[in-house]
Amino acid sequence: MEEILKKAAELYSAFAKDAAAQVEKGNKAAGTRARKASLELEKLMKDFRKASLTAAK
Repeated sequence: MEEILKKAAELYSAFAKDAAAQVEKGNKAAGTRARKASLELEKLMKDFRKASLTAAK
């Protein structure tokens, strides 16, 4: 589960950087990267939820 948290932190950092570049500078490529990172984060959060439920049992 620690690996999932570490990966999520890295992905969120990349997402935040790219999303800010899109909003502040109008960088369309950064927006594409931010959307991709958000999809990867969504998958990772589902994995975290499964791992968390398993650990709680």
